Amino acid sequence: MRAPLREARDASPCISYMGAMYRYTWDHEAERRHRRRNVLHSTLLLGGMVALLSACGWIIAGGNGVLMALLAGSLSLILSPRLSPGLVLRLYRAQPIPRWQLPEVHAVLEAICSAAGMTRVPRLHYVPSRIMNAFAVGNRDDAAIAVTDGMLRRLDLRELAGVLAHEVSHIRNDDTWIMGLADTVSRLTRIMSLLGVLLLAFSLPGLILEGIPVPWLLVALLVFAPTLSALLQLALSRTREFAADLDAARLTGDPVGLASALDKLERQEGMWWETILMPGRRSPDPSLLRTHPHTRERIERLLALQIPIRIPTSPVAILLPWDLPPSRRGWRIRRG
Repeated sequence: MRAPLREARDASPCISYMGAMYRYTWDHEAERRHRRRNVLHSTLLLGGMVALLSACGWIIAGGNGVLMALLAGSLSLILSPRLSPGLVLRLYRAQPIPRWQLPEVHAVLEAICSAAGMTRVPRLHYVPSRIMNAFAVGNRDDAAIAVTDGMLRRLDLRELAGVLAHEVSHIRNDDTWIMGLADTVSRLTRIMSLLGVLLLAFSLPGLILEGIPVPWLLVALLVFAPTLSALLQLALSRTREFAADLDAARLTGDPVGLASALDKLERQEGMWWETILMPGRRSPDPSLLRTHPHTRERIERLLALQIPIRIPTSPVAILLPWDLPPSRRGWRIRRG
């Protein structure tokens, strides 16, 4: 079977999904602008987290404290146990999808991996949940992508291609490792902060009796460093999502496919009566506390990458085999 999509390399790429044709001119300047922004944000945020950890070490023990903090971070990253993709998939009761069950989806995934320059195609898994979701686990050498029943039944092939490309981008960009590094730095910052506060509590009476001024600004930094590090970690997660969206659009040459999938995902979250009775239910939380960017902002960035030339024909539905296990309500999978 011929690959259903190919990477856009010219000014007016043509993407074919089982006979449905789409033509776009690619806005290369918008792509470069988004890419520069994502790289800069990721570098600054991760650098800020390391700077906070180093500051906590310096407050506790000066230069030696900085070296100790960085050494502890390196050792933790090297020695920390890594969950195998198989274990994570078992936790979600994910089951492998043979190629004969969904040949079109496997062909799309293989074409995306080929465009991404990946020699190994991630294993495709099915999660029996009605919630629309997908996630990737592992690295380039051992990776898997899981898709829920709700997503397979509600997305057409074009939209699912965008979702799969997004997950492949996470794998290719080593986002699992980057977020693991950020989590390690955040945990060490909490430990260093707690240690510094305990040392200060024991030393405070002596400082007061001897008339030594207490550096309250440094104390405040110790107290609030874990919170600041957690906020930077959340911001880094949102930046990596934007980067994965951009790479996914480049791999498929079709930013509208992923934008359409995100729009469906946004509209399908929750029950219909929640949308009617509580129209503002999705936006009570501050943006700083979100692991993912607002869906509207993601869609706007994707649509800014293309200029449509011709309206697409009818979408291609994904025909699911009858022997797939029924979906069940329950746990929610983090969007990846």
